[in-house]
Amino acid sequence: MIWTLTIVKLPKMRKREIEELMQRQILCRIAFRGKKHPYIAPFQYVTMNGTLYFHFTNYGRKMNMLEVDNRVCVEIESYSSDLRKYRFVTLRGRLEVVNDAEERTEAIIKLMKEGEKKLSRNFLVAHGFSRSLNWSSMNPEKPLVIVKLAKIVERVGLKSA
Repeated sequence: MIWTLTIVKLPKMRKREIEELMQRQILCRIAFRGKKHPYIAPFQYVTMNGTLYFHFTNYGRKMNMLEVDNRVCVEIESYSSDLRKYRFVTLRGRLEVVNDAEERTEAIIKLMKEGEKKLSRNFLVAHGFSRSLNWSSMNPEKPLVIVKLAKIVERVGLKSA
């Protein structure tokens, strides 16, 4: 028996479709460069002026990797339960710690409001907080590490037909 492999290319998303997907979703995956292997983890994100912002706990593997090499790949997806419809966006760039106080405050408030509106309090654990707390615990007065995806070198969006 001879098998034939057919390669089918997914249609590319337009810039507007990519931006809409990024606005609608709230979770992504970030792939970090590891010493021996890549490391990938889920993150809540918000967009402000077309830029993605994330809260990182100030401990753990991702912070060590970020200090060594801040190049990452971010993936955001949307799909129906039977995968009849799906879309995904990948962005390759560099993560930078946000040091500007106003920008940092704005990102934290937006992360807090989006989390309160769309996520369970159980997800607070991913931010380093107890699930017994409320989303208002995530406030700018705390020493939270906010990073943003900057210097994007590639943005690709693909979708089912």
